[in-house]
Amino acid sequence: MMRLSLWSLAAVFVLAGCATHYYRQEAGKLQVYLKDGKAADVQFASSLDGFTLRRPEKTDSKTWRITLPRTGAFSYFYVIDGKVRLPDCPYRETDDFGSQNCLYTPEQ
Repeated sequence: MMRLSLWSLAAVFVLAGCATHYYRQEAGKLQVYLKDGKAADVQFASSLDGFTLRRPEKTDSKTWRITLPRTGAFSYFYVIDGKVRLPDCPYRETDDFGSQNCLYTPEQ
């Protein structure tokens, strides 16, 4: 029984992936970074522009960056290799369709 639990826990970590995520505020802009060494294609969608898919800039072999205007709170998600993904974000909300989105607040 314990062996099954350890395997289940390991599977969760593998399925969750190794992506990390962080923000930087500079000169009136908000830069959102995603580190994922396995991602071949990354798109970013936010409530700032009606969830239009935007392609972040790839800054190195595993880091993607999107630059946004520094505004108030907004919700967002990523599409990584064709699948909707949420990074480990401190705040989440449920949208009108029952899906989860990350929530950015300026206090972060």
